[in-house]
Amino acid sequence: MTDSTNETLLTIRTAFARLARENPGLTDIDHKIMRAFEQLMLGRPEITDGRTSAVNICAEAGVSRASYYRSPVATVVKEILGSPAVRRPETDELREEIARLKQSEARLRREKAVEIGELRATVAAYANQIQILALRNAELETDSVRLHQALSTAPPGTVSPLRRDAVR
Repeated sequence: MTDSTNETLLTIRTAFARLARENPGLTDIDHKIMRAFEQLMLGRPEITDGRTSAVNICAEAGVSRASYYRSPVATVVKEILGSPAVRRPETDELREEIARLKQSEARLRREKAVEIGELRATVAAYANQIQILALRNAELETDSVRLHQALSTAPPGTVSPLRRDAVR
């Protein structure tokens, strides 16, 4: 066992010893609940998926949830789980990490969707500008061809004014 597991086990057993001193009439159900909780905290579930929840403690102990919540052990379990010194089983830590990663992934997906939307809007604006410039370029090329034709058909040395609609 690792040091943190030993510390967790010591914290649990100390809390349960205090509970036994304060409540000398603990029942078999109470002892089953304590053993089940200890197994879950050590990462050695026999029946459940290993999560430290009231449902799993009850399943491991073989008692009803009503029995669990009536037991003085439930209060001590809640205190133990609320203590920052107690290290939860690795499966619980991994589940929490998975939940954090899923939230992070969802946030990144939202940000990516927003960025893609902005980029699509930019591409559409650029496409519109390109289309406008292409039309203007075609118009200028047409004007250039017409002017070259006018110059080539005019007799040499002739000066003629350009039409106003041809120049913009």
